Amino acid sequence: MNKFLSLFLCLAVGQICYALDVVYPKKNNVTVNSPTTFFIGSSENNLTINGEKVDVHTSGGFAYFVNLEEGTNDFELKSGDKILKYHIIRPKKNVGKYKAPEFIEYKTMENLEVTSENSPLRSSPVDAGINRIAHLQTGVLLTADGEKAGFYRIKLGQERFGWISKSNVKKITTEIETAKLINYQHTEDKTHFIHIFQLDKKVPFEITEGEKLTLKLFNMKDCDKNTYIFEFPYKQNSETPKLTGYSGYYIGDNFILKIRKYPKLNKFRPLHNVTIAIDPGHGGKEKGAIGCLGDNEKDIVLEISKYLKKELKHLGAHVVMTRKDDTYVGLRDRVDFVNSHNANILISIHGNALPDTMNPLEHQGTSVFYYYEQAKPLAANILIQMNEQLGTKNDKVRQESFALVRNTDALSVLIETAYLINPEDNANLINPEFQKKCAKAIADGIINYLK
Repeated sequence: MNKFLSLFLCLAVGQICYALDVVYPKKNNVTVNSPTTFFIGSSENNLTINGEKVDVHTSGGFAYFVNLEEGTNDFELKSGDKILKYHIIRPKKNVGKYKAPEFIEYKTMENLEVTSENSPLRSSPVDAGINRIAHLQTGVLLTADGEKAGFYRIKLGQERFGWISKSNVKKITTEIETAKLINYQHTEDKTHFIHIFQLDKKVPFEITEGEKLTLKLFNMKDCDKNTYIFEFPYKQNSETPKLTGYSGYYIGDNFILKIRKYPKLNKFRPLHNVTIAIDPGHGGKEKGAIGCLGDNEKDIVLEISKYLKKELKHLGAHVVMTRKDDTYVGLRDRVDFVNSHNANILISIHGNALPDTMNPLEHQGTSVFYYYEQAKPLAANILIQMNEQLGTKNDKVRQESFALVRNTDALSVLIETAYLINPEDNANLINPEFQKKCAKAIADGIINYLK
């Protein structure tokens, strides 16, 4: 029974009926390991929490930030004659003394082999953040001189080190010698420049961006500091004035560096010859964030994605979507889908939320995330258009290690269109006109970047 019918029936019998719905916290008697948290939900009448008046948006949505004491915190939410009581538990601090992990240096080098596909080689022994040097395939050979916090410290040439999780490698008894470059060749097809480095064994590597795209193969024989360096001056090549995607991987012991050519643009259909993958976040059993009014992120971003597909196709793009309906698709499957369609650009669409430590009323607007520097200008162009056309607050362009923007060969960005847990943003996100404007602004941002 919808809200309006319920209200009518209540008034018909001479009673006043008030609606109050809390979507976060998701349940009562919840434990929150934080000094703060928040309530979000909807109310059709004056709302108080522990006697304090709460501002309710014209849409009915509200957000309210609260402090938590250690132990049990009691809250009473009252809207008209409806009362909800919540008990939120904040655990007491663990006063035990923390001992930071120490580096243990080995007396002799350990020889290792990578056993997990796409194993992160990191610049620090921390399993998070943007500290990835490369993603290594199985069979890459490594030498370690020590360990810390569950990571081996890996020798990279003569002067550098990296870190890899112990869970991603196995010890081997075979001595590992520096690798040889047997042969180099380059070729190209319609979409890529392809560089092939024939080695006698798989070694760790790094690809960095700058004035040139630089490949470093570590632990190489007859090279300065045991590091082979290859530079591709993309800015001097008319077919790659900007980087729009590259990848590096092994086939056997051959290392393949693929650099995407810049698409040939058509002034009448500005996205002709451009393949764009749209990734509506979440789906199926994975609802994503829940808005103040109970709407699921997965549904909102799918609608925006459908509008975006229509907009991009009108501009001449070839468009593929990681999901077209309310279906669950795993992160790895999304990445493989984008790469298998040889997409030039990936746009991943999301709605934002916050941890318990942050106030939903103080966070609004649109943010765009990238991982590789090549995608930062695209992110900036999209954000400018969204802020201008939608009137959303500039929530900045940021670098972040999200799977979708980190593992795809395309020029990849992730857009947090607005905050579902902010009442004003939530009201916008469920508005079809706002969703259409989102699509138009994203498309214009892509065109501005390519121009």
